[in-house]
Amino acid sequence: MVSQSPDMKITPPAPIRAPSAVPVDDAALPFEVDALDLRGRLTRLGPALDDILTRHDYPPPVCKLLGEAIVLTTLLGSSLKFDGRFILQTQTDGPVSFLIVDFQAPDRLRAYARFDATQLKDGQDSGSLLGKGHLAMTIDQGADMSRYQGMVALEGGNLEDAAHEYFLRSEQIPTRVRLAVGEEWRGGEGPKHRWRAGGMLLQFLPKAPERARQADLHPGNAPEGAAAHAVAEDDAWVEGQSLIATVEDVELIDPDLSGERLLYRLFHERGVRVFAPLPLRAQCSCSRDAVSAMLKALPQKTAPKWSRTARWW
Repeated sequence: MVSQSPDMKITPPAPIRAPSAVPVDDAALPFEVDALDLRGRLTRLGPALDDILTRHDYPPPVCKLLGEAIVLTTLLGSSLKFDGRFILQTQTDGPVSFLIVDFQAPDRLRAYARFDATQLKDGQDSGSLLGKGHLAMTIDQGADMSRYQGMVALEGGNLEDAAHEYFLRSEQIPTRVRLAVGEEWRGGEGPKHRWRAGGMLLQFLPKAPERARQADLHPGNAPEGAAAHAVAEDDAWVEGQSLIATVEDVELIDPDLSGERLLYRLFHERGVRVFAPLPLRAQCSCSRDAVSAMLKALPQKTAPKWSRTARWW
């Protein structure tokens, strides 16, 4: 036994309890698996997502793709430690040529998609809807601070693939992402149809940096026959990837399965700690007063002849 120094601060152990069985929608739930040096967030979206998607007459495939973009944005934007904005945007040559999701810390969401209905076909997945182009992620820290932007090419893959490529090339943090969007149909009173979504982000953040080291990116112009640099993955990260790979779409969007119970299913053998959920809500920044003030400020000759407030979310 080692005696504790009187000057040493002892952190009290976190309370241990059974996972809550009460599902919480429209929230991001941070968690950690200390035994594996894993950190992450689990997002569950219900009414807020349905509010955004049903305000426009989007076809179901476009709703699903935009929903995936919204989930990815909440997983990344909810980690902001300041009152700024996280903006995810795609520009591509596919049927859905433009997506934008704006997360304003700590909890406001809005989103918009531009698509060509004539190019939509049955059975198209997210990759074929996007096509080729780029995905940009922007962190706006406010008027007096510089913006940070990361960009990754879209080559026909889905948003999960793009997120993995972004973290590999820009952040160099071992990361895995799961996204799921679905339609819920229920009988009885109330709405019979609504959109739901869920997502999980898992990162390997060991205290020793060398444990998170990854193989070098493909050099591109290396001489033919040059040996590629290889680094064995840490066993803890191998286990983490294996566990998140078992998560099914239905588990991420199940309205009767709480986020805590889902995390317990995955990590109970290693021990998982959850933190206070971060609420999310759909809210557009425009207002009737703001649009009215803008119209009044325009010269009379150039003022547009409409009075309805335009909303982009």
